[in-house]
Amino acid sequence: MIDIASEVISDELIKILILGGLGLLLATFLTPIYTYFAYKYKFWKKQRQDDVSGAELKVFSKLHAEKHKRNIPTMAGLIFVLAISIVTLCLNLNQSQTWLPLAALVCGAAVGLIDDIINLVTDGTGRAGMRPWVKFSLITLAGVVFGWWFYTKLGVSSIEVPFVGEWHIGAFIIPLFAFIVVATGNAVNITDGLDGLAGGLLMASFGAFGVIALLQGSFGIAGFCFTVIGTLLSYLWFNIFPARFFMGDIGSFALGVSLGVVAMLTDSLFLLPIIGGLFVIEAGSSLLQIICKKFFGRRIFKSAPVHHHLEASGWPEVKITMRFWIIGGVLAVAGLVLALEGGII
Repeated sequence: MIDIASEVISDELIKILILGGLGLLLATFLTPIYTYFAYKYKFWKKQRQDDVSGAELKVFSKLHAEKHKRNIPTMAGLIFVLAISIVTLCLNLNQSQTWLPLAALVCGAAVGLIDDIINLVTDGTGRAGMRPWVKFSLITLAGVVFGWWFYTKLGVSSIEVPFVGEWHIGAFIIPLFAFIVVATGNAVNITDGLDGLAGGLLMASFGAFGVIALLQGSFGIAGFCFTVIGTLLSYLWFNIFPARFFMGDIGSFALGVSLGVVAMLTDSLFLLPIIGGLFVIEAGSSLLQIICKKFFGRRIFKSAPVHHHLEASGWPEVKITMRFWIIGGVLAVAGLVLALEGGII
């Protein structure tokens, strides 16, 4: 029996690695096609000039004035969204394991695409994109629908608490699911502010959840995670400093939303703030900045999120990205250890 089980795992692992490899190859094939159209039709990323309260972003604008002059195209997330979708639809479609993360990927991408298109057609002043409350509402609606499917179609009504056990919450799993989808999608979107930063952290997070899914025997979810990793390897080749293009909201929302869904499907909700710890810190720093400015009339960071604060403090962009990658990798390993010791696996 042990030999049979080992053989099954070995066969599934080979398939999972093949999915990752196909994601890498397909994304690499699509990249020059995207690049041709992006540069021909000038998909230039326009930097935002004000924050959610309407105040001018003087520090942020100063830090990124040079990038703005370089005319870097956005919406490169379209590459890996297409690659992941094609590989999953053709080779890894499973109702209980990959329907939800694929649907989340596509819905997140749709919201991000609208935001990116608005960014492209603006004149470069003001917000340069969709209003935050509109994005929030659309992602929330998607999260509620996904939560309903999770509860009614997959029959999940409890969550696993590490070192404690199963916690039955019934239909409350729907709003919880929606909250996780919204929070993770926005956190990844906020983190995507430096060349290579979000892509590297997403690879670490999806890698951790992919291993957790593999050890749980959820091979479809593991295959999805490694497909994401494969496409991100191709994306990062061109996105590391100095970036040739940006993933845009189409990429950050797509992968952020699907990351939250994967955490729920692997029953690893309480590990998400650890594995994705830097996403939490980045989003938290932005929230703190908004609260302090609104209620106390002062800032606690030179610029938010925290990676911009470090930039404003004199840290080179590459140093911030590399150190965040290291921290993200350590947190991913810590999450795996807790999954093993806490009964998630």
